[in-house]
Amino acid sequence: MKDDVVERIQKNPKFLKMVSTRNNYSIIMSILMMIVYFGYILLIAFNKPFLATKIGAGSVISVGIPLGLGVLVFTIIITAIYVRRANTEFDAMKDEIVKEASK
Repeated sequence: MKDDVVERIQKNPKFLKMVSTRNNYSIIMSILMMIVYFGYILLIAFNKPFLATKIGAGSVISVGIPLGLGVLVFTIIITAIYVRRANTEFDAMKDEIVKEASK
């Protein structure tokens, strides 16, 4: 019985669409994260003078500190966006697919 339900789920076109959509979304989010993270690392490696530039006259904060914090904030935001979509859209699709397969 359980194998039959699993087989019906795997053959359901909605399941295939959900998997494809989720995978594409995950890849896009991962690429965005890698661009931001590796961009910051490349700045550290190849443009230290820019990162060491002070923000204002008499300031002790360099450009690198807000950029580093920006990477952290971006990570939190992009994770929250993914989790929100996963908990709403993807979970709703999953529930509908399981409901159809259980009939």
